[in-house]
Amino acid sequence: MTFPSYDCFKSIDADWLGKVPSHWEVVRLRYLFKRVKRTNCPEKELLSVYRDYGVIPKNSRDDNHNKPSDDLSPYQLVESGDLVMNKMKAWQGSIAISEYEGIVSPAYFVYSFSGVGKNSTHSKYVHYLLRSPAYITQYMARSKGIRVNQWDLEPEAFEHIEVLLPTIEEQKTIATFLDRETQRIDSLIEEKQNFIKLLKEKRQALISHVVTKGLNPNVEMQDSGIEWIGQVPKHWSVCKLSYRYEVLLGKMLDEKKITKRHLGNYLRNTDVQWGKINTQNLPAMDFKPSEIERYQVLKGDLLICEGGEVGRCAIWKNEHSCFYQKALHRARPLQTEKDSTNFLFYVISDAVNQKRFESASNKATIAHLPAEALRKYVFAFPPLNEQIEISTFLDAQHTIIETLIEEVSLSIELLKEHRTSLISASVTGKIDVREAV
Repeated sequence: MTFPSYDCFKSIDADWLGKVPSHWEVVRLRYLFKRVKRTNCPEKELLSVYRDYGVIPKNSRDDNHNKPSDDLSPYQLVESGDLVMNKMKAWQGSIAISEYEGIVSPAYFVYSFSGVGKNSTHSKYVHYLLRSPAYITQYMARSKGIRVNQWDLEPEAFEHIEVLLPTIEEQKTIATFLDRETQRIDSLIEEKQNFIKLLKEKRQALISHVVTKGLNPNVEMQDSGIEWIGQVPKHWSVCKLSYRYEVLLGKMLDEKKITKRHLGNYLRNTDVQWGKINTQNLPAMDFKPSEIERYQVLKGDLLICEGGEVGRCAIWKNEHSCFYQKALHRARPLQTEKDSTNFLFYVISDAVNQKRFESASNKATIAHLPAEALRKYVFAFPPLNEQIEISTFLDAQHTIIETLIEEVSLSIELLKEHRTSLISASVTGKIDVREAV
């Protein structure tokens, strides 16, 4: 869909906004808002301002780990329609008009509308305008600080920013148009995100089925004796991991004992992600000649995270060797003619997905998975030729599904870019949407 442009434009002092429609006003923010600081409302709901979501109740998200103060009386009251800004993250887009009443951190800035007459503002239009890329770039340019995460946008600098003001009726029209279009785009994005979720669920269900039932639907089955495994092909073995694999933790880091005489690069927990291992900028510590065999990672070894996301794993596929730290397990077949780590990778992936590495008592994820505990877990093992067939099949399916996920993810990013561009063009007068409502 294409939109017309305005007939007449004018140049303004704020060259960062470019030319704007000739009938639009340009007013500094301090003439439209006044900063307010209303406190002593500890009973009100806690709010937070997000780059992606605007002002929302803090408890509506589980990714906000900032603990509120025990004393909420200094927290500031926000009324519906107020402008709220996190001064340290304004340059990231943490600024929005609130649709909620509640309280926010004393470190935030809260503004109420004060513009009248030709300076009248429609809150939703201002919400879109002040969160558009041109304005976020200005917040960054006007923020001060030595470290990026400690940049502050001071009130004087913020209040000096120029605000584009069409007539109040045109502001409402632009806001209505953007509400409709962003809702449409957001619905498409949600559909695609749900599709990705279904693809991932399908992939995991396939892994779970194949690593316990195999690829032959007509094979004779028997009870494994393990509830979560269920029936397995009769010719498969069901046993503890330690019967088939050597499982050893890496070397504990002690920086005080590093002599630099036997330095070797080692892998950390964070270097091992699902199906891939980071080999760039690895740290080093001493590995004496007598320790090399014990802590060496060879091609084909499976590295399993002992902490963090317990069970996350990947295979070392490099010809050259490396070492590994104590936060990782190294799983190596006791007999390479019987077992393949390519198969074990999918077995561990299924165990993680089914939350098998959880405490049976309280269902909470174990903070650490000791080697002794990992060795005792029981899994089903087919003959080597079947392990290879299964892992090859799952590798192929993974590639197909991952390619599809990447394509859908790219389409989501394009939709997000279109959403941002549409908002920016509308609120800065680059397109005329008055007839589109």
